[in-house]
Amino acid sequence: MKKFYWSIFEDTPSLTIMSMEDFHDYTMMILTMITSFLMILMMKLITCKFKNLFLLEGQTLELLWTILPMVILVFIAYPSLFYLYFSDLSLNPSVSMKVFGAQWFWIYELTDFKSINFSSYYLNDEEMMTKNKPFLLGWRLLECDTRAVLPMNSEIRIMVTSQDVIHSFAIPSLSLKVDAIPGRLNWMTTFIKRPGLYYGQCSEICGVGHAFMPISVDVINKEDFIKFVKTFN
Repeated sequence: MKKFYWSIFEDTPSLTIMSMEDFHDYTMMILTMITSFLMILMMKLITCKFKNLFLLEGQTLELLWTILPMVILVFIAYPSLFYLYFSDLSLNPSVSMKVFGAQWFWIYELTDFKSINFSSYYLNDEEMMTKNKPFLLGWRLLECDTRAVLPMNSEIRIMVTSQDVIHSFAIPSLSLKVDAIPGRLNWMTTFIKRPGLYYGQCSEICGVGHAFMPISVDVINKEDFIKFVKTFN
């Protein structure tokens, strides 16, 4: 989870954001080299004495500063397109979860094993403080009465749509953000490497209850996920 005053990426369990972090580091390395070169060049221009004051052209220099930026852009564009393609690639997902946005709750469906359908509503402060609930020390405005459950170390496809207005299914710690649009099915794949409890919220202003559409996903190992599917009522 993000902490106050952080200026770095959070420790994510998602392979998608891990690849994006690698691309960020790669791009920053290139930008650092370019910036260092320009700083050295500027210092040279300030301290050196000018020569060749009557030089009219330099074919080699002009060719160099035309081709070199093109080469640098190619080295940046290729991994960028690769990761963009990788983020949308879905060869054989192990689990497909359907998410329906509604005012102001979420509906989840898991139909790969057997038909599992449930709604997830926001828990207010009074409900969180009820001793019969297991969320006594939960996060305000983030806890739900029913959590979505997904397996770790599996390719997961999340399909999102809406029943009324435009919503947005967003879980920052899993690098997930999919718009829920009525009449349109958007999807995204993810691969989660660590178990845990991950929170998100609707990221599209969808009415008076927009602030009360939390997302709570419980990521567990495959064996426990199979038990959950078998015992779900």
